[in-house]
Formats: sequence, structure tokens, C-alpha cells
Amino acid sequence: MKYAAITMVAIFFILTFFVIGMKHPDDTLEEKEIFNDEVRAVYVSYIELNSYIKNKSESVSKENINKILDNVLKNGFNTVILHVRPFADSIYKSDYFPVSETILNDKGNIPNYDVLKYFIDEAHKRNLRLEAWVNPFRISNVTDSTKLPVNSPYYKFANTNDAKVLDNGIYLNPASSDVQQLIINGIKEIITNYDVDGIHFDDYFYPDKTIDLKSFEEYQKNGGKFTIDEYRLDNVSNLIKNTYSMIKSINKNILFGIAPEGNIENNYDKNYIDVRKILSEEGYVDYIMPQIYYGFKNEYKPFIDTLNVWNNLIETDSIKLIPALAFYKVGVFDKYAGSGSNEWIEKFDIIKKQVLISRNVSKYGGFSLFRYDFIFNNEKYNDNSIKEFDNLKGIFGDKNKK
Repeated sequence: MKYAAITMVAIFFILTFFVIGMKHPDDTLEEKEIFNDEVRAVYVSYIELNSYIKNKSESVSKENINKILDNVLKNGFNTVILHVRPFADSIYKSDYFPVSETILNDKGNIPNYDVLKYFIDEAHKRNLRLEAWVNPFRISNVTDSTKLPVNSPYYKFANTNDAKVLDNGIYLNPASSDVQQLIINGIKEIITNYDVDGIHFDDYFYPDKTIDLKSFEEYQKNGGKFTIDEYRLDNVSNLIKNTYSMIKSINKNILFGIAPEGNIENNYDKNYIDVRKILSEEGYVDYIMPQIYYGFKNEYKPFIDTLNVWNNLIETDSIKLIPALAFYKVGVFDKYAGSGSNEWIEKFDIIKKQVLISRNVSKYGGFSLFRYDFIFNNEKYNDNSIKEFDNLKGIFGDKNKK
């Protein structure tokens, strides 16, 4: 009888766990304890820089930076992911990249103050973390190379196979060792000159399937055995690993993470990021921030299923999962969600529920929202935005924990 009782208890707990695990996202969710190290990040992109810094006087641009950071702080966030290199350029003085147009002042000139240093200093005064967000290979969204600044790295590689004008813009070749060294040098420049808390790559890796064909031919001639897909995955993995190693050799406290597409298949078929490899070994990243920009009712990539897949890919305790969430979709039609296309219009507590659910996965380290303007710029608001944000703030607790 004793063993029968033990068996019945075990069955009860198994069934209870199963039922809880299957709870529908519309059910009431209990708030999990907020850990002190939960990342609560907001993306500040080049689009925000164009709005709040470009063509502004020094006093106005600084005032706008202060307002951005104040909004982030007082609403319970603790991290800013700042676009420091959107287009092979820089919002700081660089030996490798031209000054970004996003910070030119009201005279069209380079500002008289160091924008990145000001952002960092003011963030740290507020006990906010600041990570430097870099697009590694993108030079331009337009195809007219004559519009690039004369010191763009494009011209360094223009007569080689290392840079190419494509149908969707101008890009550096991910297969080029010279290009990869340029990117790593640029990251080293940032972390040695600025007190950033992290380096952040997003999902712009391979821009298309033609940019490296000549490089692959050379690779084969030299005896390379990889298929072209394996070759591309290896190129990106090497960049990520070498970037991580360089950062940690200088300052182990600086975090390094990437934000790949939430769609894992696209990472392999289009962007060529070997996320399984990166997340199964130490020495690549400190965190992964997949862009899980899907609702619960997305017909093809429902949020909970996608979150769990990403969590299960992580095979080392040193890597944290910090899902990026789509605040920009609040209140709008989601045209790629199939039967769930109206979810973001019909509901205004999606982000809140996504955070609560994310807190319960084993590798959870926090969350981020894309992007600042959709949260704090009333010109971007719609009927759901304020309700959605108020619901989200309701689970932050009384203390902004770092």
C-alpha cells in the first residue's frame, strides 16, 4: 500500500505539471518573482537618432537624449540598446568608419560633443546599462554608391570581392577575412574607448546568396570541403566567436549577444546563423535575443512554441535567453500571422503575457522591446498602445531592479 500511495502521488504531480504546462495563454498568469538581474531593455535605433539628434542643436539633442533615458528609467527598464553603427558608420569618432548622418547637427556638421559618450555617461548616472548595437555587414539601404561618404569602407573594398552593390542595398562580404577583421577592429575600438556594458549584433548577416560566390570558388580551389551552406554558416560562426574572444580578452564584464530572427529556419536558409552551434557551446555569446515578434495566435510561429524551441536550443548555463518582443505590432494588423492576424488589434495585454510566460523558461534572462518610439512617442501611439504599456508596467513591481 505504501508503494501504491507513492505511485498515486507521483501521478498526481505529473498530471498537475502537465495541466499547468498546457495552460492557455488567455488564462490568468501568476507573476513570477522578479530576479535582480532581469534585463528590461529598449531598442533605440537609427530611426530615433534621426528624429531626436539629427539636424538638432547641441542643447536640443542633449535634452532629447536625457528625455529618452529618463523615460526608460522611470518606466521600469534598466537597459538601452543603442544603434551606434547602423550603416558601416559610427555615432562616435572612429578610425574605421565615417560619422553617421544620424547625428549631424543643425548645420549639417559633426556635433561638438561625443554623442556616444554622452549617452553612456547619462545612462550610467541613472544606473542604466547601455549596449552598443552594430549592424556588421550593412553599408547602405540604397544602391547608389556615389551617395556614400568618401571614407566609407565601401571604397576600401570597392574594386575587390569584399563589398558589393546588391538589389536591396550595399553590403560587405561576410566571407572576407579582411571584412571580418574590420568588424572586429571596430568593436575593439568601441570597447577600448567607451564604457559600454555590452556589444549587440542584430540579424543582418548574409544579405543574399550571391555576395560570396567568388569567395566560395576560391575556397574550393584551395581544397575546402564545406558545401556552400556549411561555408556560410561557418563564416558567421567564426565572426561571432572571434568577436566574443576579442571582447573577453579586453574586458570579461562586457556582454556580447546577438538578436537573430525568431524564425529559426530563416537563420539557416537566409541569414546563415548556426544558432544551434552557437547556443550549444561556450565561447560564442553571453545571451541570445531572438526576435520573437509573434503573437500567441500566430498561425505559423505561435509565441509559446517558438519561445520554448529557443530555450531548448541553449545547452550551456552561461547563455541567457532574452526574447525581443514586438511592441511595434501593438494595435496593428499582423499580415504574416495567418488566422492570428487580428490578435494585436483585439488584445492589449499580449506583451505582458509574453513577459510572464518568458519568466518561466529555464534559460530566461530578461526581455527587450522594439523599439523606443512605439512606446514613448505619442505620434506612434494607437488605441491599444497605452493600455498595452500600462498592463506591462503592472508586472514590473515597485522597484526598478538592475
